[in-house]
Amino acid sequence: MTNTTLTADVIAKEALMILENELGVLDTFHRAHESEWTNRVNGYKIGDSLSIRRPADYTVRSGPVLATQDTIEGMVDIQINQQRGVDFRFTSTDLTLKMSDLSERVIKPAMTNLLNAVAMDCFNEFYREVYNWVGTPGQTIKNNTQFSAALQRLDELSAPGDGRCAALTPADHWAVVGSQTTLLHQQLVGSAYEKGTLGMIGDAMTYKTQVLPTHTTGAHAGTPLVMGGNQNVMYDDTESKNNWRQNLMTDGWTSNTANVVRAGDVFTIANVFQVNAKTKAKTQNLQQFTVLADASATGGAATLSISPPIITSGPHQTVDAAPADNAAITLVGSANTAYPQNLFYHKNAFALCMVPMEIPQAAYHASRQSYKNMSVRVIPIYDGTNDRSSWRLDILYGRKTIDPRIATRASGAEVS
Repeated sequence: MTNTTLTADVIAKEALMILENELGVLDTFHRAHESEWTNRVNGYKIGDSLSIRRPADYTVRSGPVLATQDTIEGMVDIQINQQRGVDFRFTSTDLTLKMSDLSERVIKPAMTNLLNAVAMDCFNEFYREVYNWVGTPGQTIKNNTQFSAALQRLDELSAPGDGRCAALTPADHWAVVGSQTTLLHQQLVGSAYEKGTLGMIGDAMTYKTQVLPTHTTGAHAGTPLVMGGNQNVMYDDTESKNNWRQNLMTDGWTSNTANVVRAGDVFTIANVFQVNAKTKAKTQNLQQFTVLADASATGGAATLSISPPIITSGPHQTVDAAPADNAAITLVGSANTAYPQNLFYHKNAFALCMVPMEIPQAAYHASRQSYKNMSVRVIPIYDGTNDRSSWRLDILYGRKTIDPRIATRASGAEVS
C-alpha cells in the first residue's frame, strides 16, 4: 500500500474494520434492536432509550372448554448512555505513513483496548441479574462433566438450543482445554492441544475472555430469615413484568451490619422450589434469587431487591410456593469472598446496541462510519504550535439484561 494522507474518514473506516474483526464475545449478545434507531434524526444523544417487549407467556388449556387469558407483555428499557473512546496523537509525518503501518502501531491496539473495556462493562452489568448458579463458587471448571452441568441448567431453563454461548475465565478455559486432550476425538483434541481453542462444546460456542467480572460477596452476618409470609407478587405488577424484580423483607441479620448483602449475591429460600419454565411443574432445584442492590441491616432487618419475582401461579410462574414466615435464607458462597463469574447464556439473554454518534457542528473534518450495526466517530484536533494532531475516537452504546431466565453462572466442583 502506497503512502497516503490519513484523514478522519480513512482512520474511521480502518477502525470500523478492526472493530468488526475483533468483536469476539460481544457478538454473542442480542443486537437486533439497533435497527430501531435508524429512522431518528440529528444523531443519537446520550440518554436515548429503547423499550423492548418482554415475551408474553401462556398456560395450556386441558379439555374443550374455552379458557381465554390476557396477553401481558412487560417492557424492558435499554438506555443508550455508555460512551467509550480512545484518544491518540500523530505528527504530520505520521499522517503520511502507510495505513497498514499506522493500523498495526496505533489503531488496532486502541480498538482492542476499547472492545475489552466495552465487554468488561457489559459483563459487569449483566452478571448481577443472573440468578442461576451451578457448581461450587471458587472452584475451577475442570472437565466436561462440570462444563456440561451449566448446559444442563440451560436445558432445565428451556433455553433454545441454538445460539448458546459460554464465556470462561482464562483459568477455567485452560482447565477445560486440558480435559479435552484426553478425548478420543482427533479434531477436538488437535484444536485443544495445538491452538488452545475450544469452539463448540455440546451446543455452546465457547469463548475465553479475561474481562469477566469477579464478584465479592457481602458480609452475610447473622442467620437470615424471611420476615413475613405471603410475599409473592403478580406478574402484571409493574416491577415484575418490566423489571423482573420485587422487594423481599428479611430479618435475622446481625444488627446494623453494612453491606450484609451486595448486588450480585445469590441465595435460596427453604422449601421454595423452581418450576419447569414450560410445564410449571415443581423441580428438584430450590429456586435461586439474585440481589440487585447492596443492602445493609437496620437492626436485624433488611429489605432486599431481588430477581426473579416470587410468582406462584399463571404463565410466568417462577416458584412452586411462596416462602413461609421465618423460612431460612441460604446464601451462595462465603462472606466477603471474591468469586470469578463464568457465564453460560442464550444470546437473547443480553442486549448490546451500538448506535451512531452525533457529529458536533464545530468538529472540522470529523467522520462517522457505520456498518453492520456498528459505528465509529473520529474527530481530529490540530495543535498548530507543535504541528501535531490529536484524534478522539468514540463509540456510543447501551447494554441490558433482557431475559435472565436463559442464563446461568457456572463454577466447577471439588474432585474427590
